Amino acid sequence: MSIRRVYETTIIINAALEDPDIDAAINKIASFLENHGGVIEETNKWGRRRLAYPINKKFNGYYVHLVYDVQPNVIPPFERFLVLEDKILRHLTLQLEPEMREYRKEKSLAEGKSGETIISSAEEAERVVTAPSFGGYNRSAAKTGNDNAIAGEDIGFSEEETVAINDDEITNENNVVD
Repeated sequence: MSIRRVYETTIIINAALEDPDIDAAINKIASFLENHGGVIEETNKWGRRRLAYPINKKFNGYYVHLVYDVQPNVIPPFERFLVLEDKILRHLTLQLEPEMREYRKEKSLAEGKSGETIISSAEEAERVVTAPSFGGYNRSAAKTGNDNAIAGEDIGFSEEETVAINDDEITNENNVVD
């Protein structure tokens, strides 16, 4: 008998589905894991969010994050199940290392949360999941709709290059990218 490991899976479900259909899809995923000997430790429903790029001509997705304990030989059939399920747009499964679990527990306790994390609103998911910084680019300027030129040091360019950020194009003095 192999040892059990802790995994985390983030799933994007088609947001065009009604709420009962989304809950049914989540329950189907959870029952698959439980039927194969898994124990679900956390279910975080992050809610409907806009996708960074279209997936199967869909622009919105319903994000769900699962943390579960299961034997490693269950993961390949589980991923096959997720690929074949037509309601699921994308998924990502990672093995959760004990150090990361300990770090997350300490962080949640420091923030005054209990050990179990259940995220139900999009605002909470926005705080928990932060986008990576690309070359020092300050995403808060883009979120506020500031279309003015941003100083080079904010986005990792030299001072001679000034970058103007619009919804449609990014330009600098050397080239234009549409």
